[in-house]
Amino acid sequence: MSRKKIAVTMGDPAGVGPEICLDLLANAEIAETCTPIVLGDLAVLMACADQTGKPVPESVIVEDQISTTDRPSVLDLARIPMTEFQPGEVNRATGQAGYDFIIRAIQLALSGTVDGVATAPINKEALRSAGIPHPGHTEIFAEETKADRACMMLTSDVLTCSFVTVHVGYHEVPDLLTVDRICEVIDLTRDAMRRIRGHEPKLVVCGLNPHAGEHGLFGNREEEMIIEPAIEKARAAGAEIEGPIPPDTVFLEWRRAETDAVICMYHDQGHIPLKALAFDRAINTTLGLPIVRTSVDHGTALDIAWQGKANPRSLFEAVQLAARLAD
Repeated sequence: MSRKKIAVTMGDPAGVGPEICLDLLANAEIAETCTPIVLGDLAVLMACADQTGKPVPESVIVEDQISTTDRPSVLDLARIPMTEFQPGEVNRATGQAGYDFIIRAIQLALSGTVDGVATAPINKEALRSAGIPHPGHTEIFAEETKADRACMMLTSDVLTCSFVTVHVGYHEVPDLLTVDRICEVIDLTRDAMRRIRGHEPKLVVCGLNPHAGEHGLFGNREEEMIIEPAIEKARAAGAEIEGPIPPDTVFLEWRRAETDAVICMYHDQGHIPLKALAFDRAINTTLGLPIVRTSVDHGTALDIAWQGKANPRSLFEAVQLAARLAD
């Protein structure tokens, strides 16, 4: 059986995406487990290799060769000349190029040409300047694949979190919490962790407010009126689940050791502990899609872009997880 083919988007050309993609293409261990196909600009990758001293891509293919290649390769989409941007700077043209790489990867995955997609980072400011309304990958993938339901999950060897809300302001979060939405995220997470861990997962749900509301002392009883009913509904459906747990204690080492995944109410509730504990090895994946999609759990890091300093481990982990989930 041939190795899984994973489309890897190059990310924003001005960020660290090109250099970590060069590292990916040159990694022998990755090549033994799957076949990554980097969707990006060959000219950008060559310029980045020249500037950073990283190996140049050894295999460049056209789309018709994806099904037959068994080598890490570049599919040159030629979306942006080097004359249109400067590494390390936000640019409308790089935002558009990064978006174009994503759309092509989704199309290839939906058609079955590739087995999954792993994404290097894009820049939200660059996306916005290009007139693209989506705040991030999760929303782009959900819309383009017409997913009925989707959520973000970040996973690592020490902690896994799924998110009820993601790229919204804090003042918007309470109004976006519903019993159905929380149940949806619990269900998606439970299914994903069964596939990853191979057993019925133990899940924990965070409260929204300090001390999980302290029986109505803090907040507007979101725990009693929304979160607890969702937990009871999930438990009745067979989930092994606990909560709502105060957010300041849910990530303690002893609790992490006996928990497969944590359901978080908002972005930073899970992102902060994950990045503190596993910054270079956490993986972002979108659950509920008709295709496999994983990503690095870091941004474009414009301050160190094209300097050869970026750690590619998160991308390696994302590509390997995409290959496992595609089985």
